[in-house]
Amino acid sequence: MTTPRSAAVYARISSDQAGEGLGVQRQVEDCLRLAEGLGWTVGEEYVDNDFSAYSGKPRPRYQQMLTDLASGDRDGVLVYHLDRLTRRPRELEEFLEVIDAAKVRHVKFVAGDADLGSGDGLLVARIMGAVAAGESAAKSRRVKRKLMQNAELGLPHGRSVRPFGFEQDAITHRPDEASVLRELAQRFVAGESLRSLCTDLEERGVKTVKGAPWHTHSLRYVLSNPRLAGLRSHNGQTVGKAVWEPIITEELHHRVLALIASRKMSSRRTPRAYLLSGMLRCGKCGGTLFSSRRQDSRRYVCLSGPDHRGCGGLTVVAAPLEQLITDYALFRLDSPAVANAIAGRSSADEESSRLGEQLSQEREPLDYLAEEFGVARIDRRHWEKARRPVEGRVKDLEKRLGKVTRTDSLTGLGTGEALRDQWAGLNLSRQSAILRTLIAHITIAPGQRGARALDPDRAEVTWLL
Repeated sequence: MTTPRSAAVYARISSDQAGEGLGVQRQVEDCLRLAEGLGWTVGEEYVDNDFSAYSGKPRPRYQQMLTDLASGDRDGVLVYHLDRLTRRPRELEEFLEVIDAAKVRHVKFVAGDADLGSGDGLLVARIMGAVAAGESAAKSRRVKRKLMQNAELGLPHGRSVRPFGFEQDAITHRPDEASVLRELAQRFVAGESLRSLCTDLEERGVKTVKGAPWHTHSLRYVLSNPRLAGLRSHNGQTVGKAVWEPIITEELHHRVLALIASRKMSSRRTPRAYLLSGMLRCGKCGGTLFSSRRQDSRRYVCLSGPDHRGCGGLTVVAAPLEQLITDYALFRLDSPAVANAIAGRSSADEESSRLGEQLSQEREPLDYLAEEFGVARIDRRHWEKARRPVEGRVKDLEKRLGKVTRTDSLTGLGTGEALRDQWAGLNLSRQSAILRTLIAHITIAPGQRGARALDPDRAEVTWLL
């Protein structure tokens, strides 16, 4: 019998928590020794490290090997054991179809007596595949039950990479990182965007646990993780208190979640460039003023047309108007009304925690309905009918939570000259959040033709606080 001119060596391991690839390295070495003993020429090594053969998820290098076998680039296969190749009977049949169509007759295993070249050998291989699948299913059930038990006990989930803010045991706080997380959570609910926070972390040289720069999606995941509030989650659901101490309070955690949900619904993506965007009204038609740049001048304008439906007859230069409104706001922040609003923060915290819990409970049926619709257990008509009342309650709770947490952006602000100095150091997102807390809207009256300076009387502010 001829020997393969270009054989494939395949190695796989399900879990490599150390990330060193030693398990697959040993498999490759054993396969290469077998190839040398058989006199086979190895064309390529295909390694799937930390990939399960039972889960059904794609294994990139395994798929590439099948492609190369089908195309004739490889004409032999060397594997340590059949269960390294697959643990699913269906997948075994697919492999057999590929090598049969490609007329590959050379498949060898370092361990095990599987012989895919004979009828009896195929029968044995199929039995071994079924046994391997049964073992994997039983192991999967045991692992899932163990994970659920750990979650119910509040124990941390096993991991190779520690969570940001914690030591390797995932229980003990790492003080410097925990302090950063508290600061980020407070700044986020105070109005700063995730993009702005990521930029600040980059400038300060604060990296992720893996030493990478922060991105909005990774920071959103960390800030919304229940573990920061000392809570244990399992499969996306909070199941109880954790054994580790919280880094932030549950009240702050719920405010973070509510703000993330509200921003997801607003779908704002581009960084803010204008302080008063969305807050200005046209004094002639009542329409919203939009930001507009003309060469080196920033302006707010009333736009006409089908997309805006304004009168198109009002324009105001941005810089002097923004300075005027800032001066008004700083004076307002020193007023008794605002001081009283901030003083009521503690009672609002309790209410926001209660509303946040209700919001989490109401969202669970939506997730369940989506899953049922996704697997075709219910049709679209029943799905839409069932979700409408739930979505209505969710939106109502989000509005109520937004009202309760409306003064978060004012937390930590000073007074007088200290406030003015502090304002200059705030980024545009935080400044805008503060103004939106204070102001319902600003009506801009038409200006005098030929005027070279902004008339303060053109701006009429409707205050919330």
